[in-house]
Parts: sequence; structure tokens; C-alpha cells
Amino acid sequence: MTPPRRSPTLKRDEVVELFSRLRELNPRPTTELEYGTPFELLVAVTLSAQATDVGVNKATRRLFPVANTPAAILALGEDGLKNYISTIGLFNAKAKNVIATCRILLERYDGEVPRSREALESLPGVGRKTANVVLNTAFGEPTMAVDTHIFRVANRTGLAPGKDVRAVEDRLMKVVPAEFMQDAHHWLILHGRYVCKARKPDCPQCVIRDLCRFKDKTLAG
Repeated sequence: MTPPRRSPTLKRDEVVELFSRLRELNPRPTTELEYGTPFELLVAVTLSAQATDVGVNKATRRLFPVANTPAAILALGEDGLKNYISTIGLFNAKAKNVIATCRILLERYDGEVPRSREALESLPGVGRKTANVVLNTAFGEPTMAVDTHIFRVANRTGLAPGKDVRAVEDRLMKVVPAEFMQDAHHWLILHGRYVCKARKPDCPQCVIRDLCRFKDKTLAG
């Protein structure tokens, strides 16, 4: 007798089970970017576009002890900032954006990072994903910062399928239970980064493999 066909998307009890397992594995997840203040996080996330967290952390470990406020980075100037971030991809454009952001923060927000999405997204180089990271990680807002890892995991598992990152974000905001929302995007990013990898997902080591709807699961490591 063939088993009943499962729906392509996870049911609510399966979503609860998925996040319960990820929480048990890592009760207090957070970003792997190193930061001490909302401003440091904003800079780090801005630098992380098309770059690894490891690479960004290497640069900010040199930069932040020297300049970790809008005024201090602005004093470095664009060329001075490039000296610290030249190992990161697209560093020319990122230096220009960070300097412009520092100027805006000083002129409009007394040097503080604003806590509204609209204000954050108006900053140079800050898109929806970066704003979501800052709102969630620095200010404790229940947002969902969908990157390539979350997009992949959401689609593969059947948690929140969508054709683009905004569709996945909107669906995740609907299906993730409130008790998991604060930490959900960290769990999904880490799962995508270390287990549900792009080229070869490590299905044998996956704690949610029985819930997952991915058709091409690997049976052996």
C-alpha cells in the first residue's frame, strides 16, 4: 500500500516541529557578524553584501577599534575607509555608501541608527534585507531578512515556497508561529549555511529531514 501523498508545503504542526528542533539545537541563535552597537551592525551588514561574514569580520576587527561611530568613520574619509575594507568585494561602492550613510546619520539622526524601516531603507546601500537584519538583531523586531540561504531552505523544505525573496519573506511572516519569529531567520540562515547547502545538502545530518519536502535528498554523506 502506497503511503498518502504529502502536500508540497509544510502543515502548521510540521512548521512548529521544524522550529522546535532548530531551537533545541541552538536555543539562542544570532548573526555571525561581529558587532557591539547598532551602528557597527549596520556597517557590517552593509559590507556583507556579496561577501562572507568571515571576510567582513576580518575587516571590521581592524576598522572598529579605530573608527566605530559615524563621526569617526566620516573623519577617515572614503579613501581612508577603503584601506580597511579593501579585502571585501565591491569595496569601492561600499566605502562610498558607508561614508554617505555616516553623513546622513549625523545630519538627520544625531549619529544614531534609526529604528524605522523607512528611515533605514533611505540610507545609501541599505535595502530591505539589511533593514530587516538591523531591525531584528539590533532592535528586537520580529522581521525576516531573506537572503540566499533562507530563500533556498524555505523553497526546498516546503516551509515557505516563493519565486522571489519578497514572496518568501511575506509567506514566512504568515506561517512562522509568533513564539519562533524573533529567532527564525537566524535558524534558517545557519541551517542553509552549514546543512542545507546549495550544491550538496547534508541531508543525513539534517534534524528536519523527515519533515522536508526536498525531492533530491541525499541518503549518504
